[in-house]
Amino acid sequence: MEISDGLDIARYAAISAQNSTMEGVGIAMLSKAMDMQEQMGAELTQMMEQSINPGLGANIDLRV
Repeated sequence: MEISDGLDIARYAAISAQNSTMEGVGIAMLSKAMDMQEQMGAELTQMMEQSINPGLGANIDLRV
């Protein structure tokens, strides 16, 4: 075993750790994008429902 073998192993470990980190960041970003798309879809659905019944919920009848 030579010293260069140890450096190759260390280099491989560093690259592997970096790839794992990059993969984790990529997954987190995709998850965040999916959450944002889901929220935007829900808001769009709500806006479409309100456009069908624009006066719905605008008035409250109170009796004492």
